[in-house]
Amino acid sequence: MRVTFYTLGCKVNQNETGALAQLFEESGYTVVPNDEGADVYVVNSCTVTNFGDQKSRKWLRRAKRENPGAVTVLTGCYPQAFPDEAAAIEEADVVTGSGNRRAILHDVQKVLNGEAERVVDIRPHEKGERFEELPMDKFAEHTRAFVKVEDGCNRRCAYCVIPRARGPVRSRDEASILQELHRLTEAGYKEIVLTAISLPSYGTDNGTSLVELVEKAAMVPGVERLRLGSLDPDMLHDDDILRLSRIEKLCPQFHLSLQSGCDKTLRAMRRPYTTEQFAEIANKLRYAFGEENVSFTTDVIVGFPGETEEDFEASMAFVTGQRFLKVHVFPYSRRAGTPAYDFPDQIPEHEKEARSRRMTAAVEAVRAEEAARMQGRAADVLLETPLSTTLFTGYTKQYLPVLVTAPGHQTGDIVKVRLQEWDGKRSRAELIL
Repeated sequence: MRVTFYTLGCKVNQNETGALAQLFEESGYTVVPNDEGADVYVVNSCTVTNFGDQKSRKWLRRAKRENPGAVTVLTGCYPQAFPDEAAAIEEADVVTGSGNRRAILHDVQKVLNGEAERVVDIRPHEKGERFEELPMDKFAEHTRAFVKVEDGCNRRCAYCVIPRARGPVRSRDEASILQELHRLTEAGYKEIVLTAISLPSYGTDNGTSLVELVEKAAMVPGVERLRLGSLDPDMLHDDDILRLSRIEKLCPQFHLSLQSGCDKTLRAMRRPYTTEQFAEIANKLRYAFGEENVSFTTDVIVGFPGETEEDFEASMAFVTGQRFLKVHVFPYSRRAGTPAYDFPDQIPEHEKEARSRRMTAAVEAVRAEEAARMQGRAADVLLETPLSTTLFTGYTKQYLPVLVTAPGHQTGDIVKVRLQEWDGKRSRAELIL
């Protein structure tokens, strides 16, 4: 039997798809690309925006139209957040949510065996539920491994449907994480990325902490680099920063979730910090890790309800002033089921798109300046994607993409280079022998 997957959304979703693929393979299925015929089609959905829901429905319709005898599966955040709407999608033979993923195999088998014409198995999140273990041993990227350590979010940002889709904070057992790290390093992975829905919330429900986990992960033999997923800046305290700065294997690149550089907009979004507090945390990280060593990335929403031109300009000024190495810019997507859906002063789509283009141009200019500022520096690069037998793309610890000519090396090697010019997408680098 052949199965194929289509994944939308964040790194957590991608991690979960990989875990599902491993479950199917262990049950005798062969995982194939989307463009090959399959017996089972699985879409792991994202519901952060309406556009994500539309893409899920479109993919399911096409899969069913082109492969009418196959079993189609809709899983993930979309059906969990909007179960009635998802259950009404006729093209999905199996509909499940973001929990109890192991049951998907059983549900699919019931349809394949003719025991059920259709299965809708969406289980609501409950207070006190436990983290669902879905370990992974291999990844599409052969050099870095993404390890999910937490699920759920206890915050209630005005624009976000994720708490509804993912439920409350649930931390993975520390021993399980460390066991997985041992398996991954034995398989040859050198960089570990800790991912979660609310990463800094790790341990708040079981008496430990993210910092403690990172300290122990760094002690696992074979781990050469550790990288953290997205962090809410207000949840990074002084002692956390000090302890993190002492972990030599931790990559000094931090994705600090900003969302807006305007205090008025942050209040409307119900984000629990000001731009001043954000900048203070960033400066503490710069001081602890060294101004020349640390880099920052972030997310920014433009066109939030009530955002005036002056608000947008203030946001753009703050964002460019923080000198982020990369910024993901998103036009606000009006999402049913969130408070902001009913906010007055909704911004027209054409204006949101225009602001998105302006913000993107501004942050890309800063990105080029920051990359140029690194020219001449020596850096360690993890070789990730071979372009030929000698040309590789890779990343520095600061998450700067690099193109390097490295004869005699292979994917997964860490090499020392000297950074050169930035071409708009990556820096060229010279191998230091």
